[in-house]
Amino acid sequence: MLVREVMSSPAITVRRTDPVRRAIRVLYGHDITAAPVVDDSGRLVGVVSELDLLHGEFEPDPRATVRPAPAAEEAPPRRVMEVMTRRPVTVTETTDVTTAIGLMVGERIKSLPVVDGDRVVGMVSRRDLMAMLARPDAELREAVVEALREQYPFGPSWDVTVRDGVAELSGPPHEHADKIADVLARTVPGIIRVKHIRRTP
Repeated sequence: MLVREVMSSPAITVRRTDPVRRAIRVLYGHDITAAPVVDDSGRLVGVVSELDLLHGEFEPDPRATVRPAPAAEEAPPRRVMEVMTRRPVTVTETTDVTTAIGLMVGERIKSLPVVDGDRVVGMVSRRDLMAMLARPDAELREAVVEALREQYPFGPSWDVTVRDGVAELSGPPHEHADKIADVLARTVPGIIRVKHIRRTP
């Protein structure tokens, strides 16, 4: 599965000169955990997350301790450029989803900007990937059947079942067609594996 098949597009972005509070409202309003940061030309210059934006936004509450709350030593950040992560980890539309997952795990991040050069074309998040895996088996089966029917409107045909995201294609052996059917089934977002069950003519 490729990133373009699961990403959210267009991406919700913020500008590096945006006030922090505006960025907070953007992330909260769109129910996202991070957003690409772009410059005035729309080029990717960073990523800002919820944690980045929370930095310095709260002061200690004097009611929480008997000691006086210390005065803030410096003013809180005012612009996104002050808190964003520069040189963000990115993927392209043709990146394999397994590679994107590896980056999320290795870098301990929840989402990745999808780029074409220095332009943001989408965002792929753990939630996007979970949404694909949460698709009902019946819906996945219909998508697989449709993909096979488009490629082979006049045969050969397969009986298709899907269980927990695993597609089973049953039918008489057709070596070349079976290989193509395998690829087509795997392109359906949410299908994680394909099995062939050979049936003698």
